[in-house]
Amino acid sequence: MPQSATATAEKSAATPKPKPRKVPRIVILGGGTVGLYTARRLKKRLGNREAAIVVVDPRPYMTYAPFLPEAAAGSIDPRNVVAPHRRALKGIDVLQGKVSEIHHAERRVQITPEEGEPYWITYDHLVVGLGSVARTLPIPGLAEEAIGFKNVEEAIAVRNHVLNRIEIASSTWDPELRRRMLTFVFVGGGFAGIEALAELEDIARYNVSHYRQIEQDELRFVLVEGSPRILPEVSEELGGYTLEQLRKRNIEIHLSTFLNSCVDGHVVLSNRVEFDAETIVWTAGVKANPVLQQSDLPLDQMGRLICNAYLQVTEADGTVVPDAYGAGDCAAVPDLYNPGKFCPPNAQHALREGNHLGDNLARVLRSAELTEYKHKNIGAVASLGMYKGVAQMFGRIKVRGFLAWVLHRTYHVFAMPTVNRKLRIMAGWTGSVLLRREVVPLGTLHDPRAEFRAAAVPAKPRVVQPPADDPAITKKPARKTAG
Repeated sequence: MPQSATATAEKSAATPKPKPRKVPRIVILGGGTVGLYTARRLKKRLGNREAAIVVVDPRPYMTYAPFLPEAAAGSIDPRNVVAPHRRALKGIDVLQGKVSEIHHAERRVQITPEEGEPYWITYDHLVVGLGSVARTLPIPGLAEEAIGFKNVEEAIAVRNHVLNRIEIASSTWDPELRRRMLTFVFVGGGFAGIEALAELEDIARYNVSHYRQIEQDELRFVLVEGSPRILPEVSEELGGYTLEQLRKRNIEIHLSTFLNSCVDGHVVLSNRVEFDAETIVWTAGVKANPVLQQSDLPLDQMGRLICNAYLQVTEADGTVVPDAYGAGDCAAVPDLYNPGKFCPPNAQHALREGNHLGDNLARVLRSAELTEYKHKNIGAVASLGMYKGVAQMFGRIKVRGFLAWVLHRTYHVFAMPTVNRKLRIMAGWTGSVLLRREVVPLGTLHDPRAEFRAAAVPAKPRVVQPPADDPAITKKPARKTAG
């Protein structure tokens, strides 16, 4: 072998091979609006070579909450208000399970799957988008009698329950029982409560029009709100207009009133009004996901992550917590357009925060400068049933009625992720207009095994009682004998 070749071989053998560069792992907690849009933006900006992205969520889909009232009213198929993670997050690892603990100091998270033992995963960068849960109060009977309106399962359960009560009441002649069945209570006068109430009242009255046994005035819809007004997200003028429209629809409204008790369906309000109801829907606000309490991340007094305008998690004094980011309902993100306030927990901010967080994380991995999140609220839209709505655009433009309803649908359908879901929702709307909404109650969906369980119970032995004049069991009178 020539000397030069030998030297080259010896040099290559002596030189260690470079180790492959470690790809940083980004773990995103929560597959809702923040988590889904952050993951999609990161995938678009970085691809697979610059980062490994993992999304953790107990459900296999993202729920687009603004469409829950329309799903409950039958205007949208429930399957179309959710975006399946496997389709919307192609090329991204998705773990289905609940987040149990967060140990950021050790860069690890505990996940509890639906079945099996909890396990830990590690990360280099953490995104917390765990969202919120219903904010409940220690009201007697609330946990046993009420139902929330926070996810698609609850929305469809409320729909089926309302339609089922109407169906059963149509064959019930006890006046007290009918009155109880046809009374529907909604607690909370924000966007979620007003839209849920208005959509379900609209579909209930449409449904009752097909019953000869029930009169429209037998339906009783009640709204309970603790503050002196409804829809605080819009101007007092639009809030007053909405209040007037609901009262014209014979909806009973109690403002500055609280629910004191609802034990066994007996509703007691703080203004001393009492009545019985079999339907109580709780939409009185949300709170940050309580799993944050099982973490070493800094929280504010309301249990939210403390964040700066760059969507980085910070200590109370503003010191940045390395490699931790937060956004959405579980994070206190400063609103730069309203100094001293935080971004409201709605889909408009969550979507944009998710995209911005994805961009900022891509900048972090490329050692670029971060940018502040700021978004001027473009307005608020609300549906009040078929062809009815209110909208406030850019702070000054106020819209009512049919046009506001169109704006509501247009804005939200374009905000819905994936073209597939957009087309399916618009097709469903077209079908509802041409063929009317479907109002069949499917209450047994929520316990599909009930009938099978009843059928599996062993039948009692049959006991046949022979007739009293059967000669086989009739005793003959004793014969009298002489003497």
